[in-house]
Amino acid sequence: MALLPHGALAAPQAEVLDEISVTSVSPVQARTAPVTSAGTGILPVVTDTFSPVTVVTQDQIARNQPTTLGDALADRPGLSSSSYAPGAASRPILRGLDNARVRIQENGVITGDVSDLGEDHGVPMNPLVDQRIEVIRGPATLRYGSGSIGGVVSAENNRVPTFIPAKGYSGQVTSGFSSVDGGRLGAATVDAGGDGIAVHADGFASATDSYAIPGGIQRNSATQSQGSSVGISAIGDRGFVGIAFSHYDALYQIPGGEAEQARTRLDPRQDKVLSRGEYRPTEGPFEVIRYWAGGSVYRHDENGIGENGIDGIQAVFKNREVEGRVELQHVPVTLPFGTLTGALGLQSGRRVLNSALESFLPATDARSNAAYLFEELNVGNGLRFQAAGRIEGDRVASTATQFPSDYPPVPGEDPEQFRLTRRFAPKSASLGALQDLPYGFVASLNGSYVERAPTAYELFSQGPHDATATFEIGNPSLKLERARTAEISLRRAEGPFRLDATGYYTRYTGFIYRNYTGALCDDDFASCGSGSELRQIVYRQQNATFYGAEIGAQIDLLPIGNGWAGIEAQYDFVHAQFDDGTYVPRIPPHRLGGGVFVRADGWFARVNLLHAFDHTEIAAFETTTAGWNDLRAEVSYTKALNPTLYGATEITLGLQGRNLLDDDIRNSASFKKDEILLQGRNVRLFMTARF
Repeated sequence: MALLPHGALAAPQAEVLDEISVTSVSPVQARTAPVTSAGTGILPVVTDTFSPVTVVTQDQIARNQPTTLGDALADRPGLSSSSYAPGAASRPILRGLDNARVRIQENGVITGDVSDLGEDHGVPMNPLVDQRIEVIRGPATLRYGSGSIGGVVSAENNRVPTFIPAKGYSGQVTSGFSSVDGGRLGAATVDAGGDGIAVHADGFASATDSYAIPGGIQRNSATQSQGSSVGISAIGDRGFVGIAFSHYDALYQIPGGEAEQARTRLDPRQDKVLSRGEYRPTEGPFEVIRYWAGGSVYRHDENGIGENGIDGIQAVFKNREVEGRVELQHVPVTLPFGTLTGALGLQSGRRVLNSALESFLPATDARSNAAYLFEELNVGNGLRFQAAGRIEGDRVASTATQFPSDYPPVPGEDPEQFRLTRRFAPKSASLGALQDLPYGFVASLNGSYVERAPTAYELFSQGPHDATATFEIGNPSLKLERARTAEISLRRAEGPFRLDATGYYTRYTGFIYRNYTGALCDDDFASCGSGSELRQIVYRQQNATFYGAEIGAQIDLLPIGNGWAGIEAQYDFVHAQFDDGTYVPRIPPHRLGGGVFVRADGWFARVNLLHAFDHTEIAAFETTTAGWNDLRAEVSYTKALNPTLYGATEITLGLQGRNLLDDDIRNSASFKKDEILLQGRNVRLFMTARF
């Protein structure tokens, strides 16, 4: 076959390779505008950020139809999920880190739930109404606080409207049905406006039966959720200001083990208010002033059959949380060696957590105040530098328990309890360089030093935690956790070859972790050592080293119609080990994947295999996890429509298959991996209409 001339490869690029814009990475931003998408089947690569960013686009969300953030991210390089209750409670895991080290937010404001306290707690969000999901690792997390030492997952949508649609209105409707669980879902978003006023409304609903696994049904795994939001903004030439209210409620079951036998189910409910705005002065030292503010009230009951044989409420969790942030972006400063742009940020938040009945954590009150500064220097010739720093003041108050030194109970004596307030002042700094290279490549090199304050549950836990089958004992004397990270990235977003590759190395001083003592407990401390149900764990600190890589690549090989046929590949791993030679628990396996795709004339087709290797680098009391193969396929057709006749401008219909080999898939990072299998063979029918 003759080689194609260079012009033949370049022809389709303008159609499908739009620039990906993100907003969560740096406070130094251009004017707010609708964010572009990479296009159907295109690997989204962000090249203009110092830190690596994974983007899940609105088109990808509409095709995969995830109902949790963990499900939306689980197969991306460097990302996985807890999959405690698939489809309901599945929190993202970034580079082997989760819970207190991964911040989850919506439109810049923390979600305000209790998913960090237990893997059985779901995040009260549904990706179906999002425009995109941004995942940030590395130095950019300094913008949000020490609770994001592992990374930030940011769901971005237009619930607080930031623009008026060009023709006065726009929207999207999506629906789908999945065979593995009888799943049915629907979601709709509408944006409209005129004369400086923009409004937004969205709603979603989803429901599944207990899902199928190879050879049977995973009992007690049904889910349902629904929610809605309305928002309004005033938009002018110099900025906007808006507010939105949203409601979420769900009911989902917990499969596997004692939870399945007790018919355990949770019913999270949340009301949330969010406001944000932007103003661009005509003169003065600041180019842009932005703010984000939000507050939420959250509650869930844990229902099931108790030890008395009666089905009822076994535990209650309540969370009230507020957060606000202001950023002042100064005007560009021209220096002899380049142009300096930057922003100063101030952030404040408070969280009040209460739980009852079989609770492992007493009531806590946590407060945080912080200031941070980002400065970027463009020295020309495609070379840019970034420096950032942050200082926090964290305070957490609760009831501490003085347990015996080696944690065995003393007969006839209860551990002493006392009120305690801990104060911390975490400090963080980073330095990065970004360089444009020939042929569209961009390279970045970053280094950061980050301190994290212990959370309330790491300090004050003192009882049974049924979700993890543990009896948790906090350590009120924990110190700051410190991480020193170096990472290097090579990215390319233009042309027929797209690449997103990052390698990283992190050295932790005082890494906080759950240490198993070897004792078993029942529901009170007096039973520890003679119990049989719960593993006794103690929060401790030890130095640890994490390193790994995450690589995604895609190449267009053959022109077909107005599009291309090509191949894609991905690989990721994380190695996490303590200084004493033992491994950090619950780490994802090495994964390798690849496949072929065709996108042309409105059609998109893909066949892809993701393989997870055996996971044998296990911690004490863990078991090895066998490898698995997830064969996936998709075919869809997108057609432009006449809105006068059909009311819609475009419609997409498609079929998607997951785990087509019906393989036994267990998640090595899940507390439930030895009790449950993930979903078996699944075929999903999906439809999306845009107007």
